[in-house]
Amino acid sequence: MSPRIINGAEELKTLVGEHLGYSPYSEITQEQVNLFADATGDHQWIHIDVERAKTGPFGGPIAHGYLTLSLGPYLYPQIVQFGGFSMGVNYGANKIRFPSPVPVGAKVRLGVKLLQVEDIAGGVQLTLEFTFECEGASKPSCVAEIIFRQYV
Repeated sequence: MSPRIINGAEELKTLVGEHLGYSPYSEITQEQVNLFADATGDHQWIHIDVERAKTGPFGGPIAHGYLTLSLGPYLYPQIVQFGGFSMGVNYGANKIRFPSPVPVGAKVRLGVKLLQVEDIAGGVQLTLEFTFECEGASKPSCVAEIIFRQYV
C-alpha cells in the first residue's frame, strides 16, 4: 500500500483529529532484539536469554519497549509522507506508555492519528498519536504522543 501524501501546512490543518492510517505489519526478530540490546546496553534476560525467558512472566523473550517505539521512523513514512516542506525533524514526545509486551516473532504495525498542528517559525509542529499494535493482541503494545516539526 502506498503512503498517504499530505501537501503543505494548510492541508495538514484540515486533518486534525483524523486517523491517518496504518503501516503494514513488520515481524520482530530475536536478531533485532539482540542488536538493540547491544546498541543500548540493555541486556536484561527477558529480551536476550531465550531459554530463561521461556520460564519468565511472558513465556518467551519480548522486545524492549523502546525498540517498539524506535520502529516509528521506519513505519511512519509507510503511512504518510509530506509535500510542500523542505524537511522534517523529530522534536520529541509528550507521553509514552507500554501497555502490553511484544513477543519476539510477533508482527507489529503502527497506527497514526493527527492530534494537533501549530504554526512555528518557518513551518508547523505536529503532535501525533502513535499506536503500535501486535497482530492478534487485545491491547496496544505502545501508545505515544510524538512531536514532529515540518519546515517549508
